[in-house]
Amino acid sequence: MQHCFVIPVYNHPHHIQALVTHLNQFQMPIILVNDGSDALCTAILHDIQAKHSWVELVEHSHNQGKGKAVSSGLRHAHALGFSHALQLDSDAQHDWQDVAKFLQISQQNPQAMVIGQPIFDESVPKKRLYGRYATHIWVWINSLSFDIKDSMCGFRVYPLLSTIQVLDSAKFQPRMGFDSEILVRLKWAEVPFMNVPTKVVYPEDGISHFKLWRDNIGISQAHLHLFGGMLLRLPKLLSQKIKG
Repeated sequence: MQHCFVIPVYNHPHHIQALVTHLNQFQMPIILVNDGSDALCTAILHDIQAKHSWVELVEHSHNQGKGKAVSSGLRHAHALGFSHALQLDSDAQHDWQDVAKFLQISQQNPQAMVIGQPIFDESVPKKRLYGRYATHIWVWINSLSFDIKDSMCGFRVYPLLSTIQVLDSAKFQPRMGFDSEILVRLKWAEVPFMNVPTKVVYPEDGISHFKLWRDNIGISQAHLHLFGGMLLRLPKLLSQKIKG
C-alpha cells in the first residue's frame, strides 16, 4: 500500500502552509490541486512546491469546482502509482490530529472507502447542518444502504483502483455534488465503507465557496441522476443486500 495526500485548493491561502507543515511528519507525498485560485493563493502554492520536493502541484487554468479538483488529484495520484489517497480540504475545518487514525484504518482495510463522520461544535451554521440531513436521506435512498453515515465530509481515504474505475464509468457533477455522488457510485460498485467520527469546525476566518443556488441545484441534479441510476440497478442492488 502506498498512500499520498490530495488537497483541493481554491482561494484558501490562510491555512494551507500550516496544513502542509503538519502533514510533513507522515513523510508521504502531497498533491495540491490549484483549482484556478487568484494570484495571492497561487503564489503561496508555488512557494510551497518550491520549498518541498515531496509536494506536487496540479493546476487548473480556471476554477472548475471542487469535484473536478478532487478528480484531478485522484487521477494524478493514480498515474504516479499510489494505491490510496487521503483527501483533506484546505479550509481548516478538519481535525488534522485524526490523520494518523484515518491512515491506520485504511491500512487495516485496504479495499475500503474511509470517510469522516463529522462531530460538529457550535460553530456550524444551522442552515448548512440541516441541509446535510436532506442529502443524507437521498444518499441512503440512492445507495439502498445506511453504510454512508455522512457523504459531504471532505476528510476521506480513497482506494484508488476502484475509485478510478468508478470515475471512468460516469459523468460527475463538477462542484459540490461530487462528494456524495462518488460515494453512492462506489457503494454500487460494492466497495466497503468505514465511517470514522471526527471533529469538524467552522473557523472564524473560514472562507466558504458554497453558492446557495448554483450548488444546491448541482447537488439536486446529482441526486436525481443517482435516483434514476438506482432504479436501473434495483434488481442488482436488492440481490447484493440479500447476499450481504
